Amino acid sequence: MTSPTSQQLYRFLEDRFTCAQACTECARACAVRASLVDPDGGEDQERVRRLGIMCAEACDATCRVLSEENQLDEEAIRVRVDWCRSVCLECARAFDGYPGAESAAAGCRACAEACADFLELLGSAP
Repeated sequence: MTSPTSQQLYRFLEDRFTCAQACTECARACAVRASLVDPDGGEDQERVRRLGIMCAEACDATCRVLSEENQLDEEAIRVRVDWCRSVCLECARAFDGYPGAESAAAGCRACAEACADFLELLGSAP
C-alpha cells in the first residue's frame, strides 16, 4: 500500500469539505421546504414533508461525519455518504412536483452530486 501524495490528500480534503458543505445547504433547504408543506394536506403532501425531514436529517448527519475527526473507517464513511446521496435524489424527485420547491430540489441534486463525486474519489484512493 502506498502513501497518498500531497495532491491526493489535498483533493480528498477538498472533496470532503465540498460534500459536507453541500450537505449543510441541502439540510437547510429541506428543513425549510418541509416546514412549508401543509401537515393536513393529504397523503402526498405528508410524504413530501417526511422526505424533506428525512433528507435534512441524513444531510445533517453526513455533514457531521465528514466535518469532524472521528473514528469511522472508510467503509463506514462510504456507506453514510451513499445513503445521503440516495435520500437526496429521492427527495429531489418528490420536490419536483411542487411549485416553489425548485431550489430545494436543486439543492438536493447538488448534494447528491457532491456525494457521488466524493464516493468516486474514495473508490480511487490508494
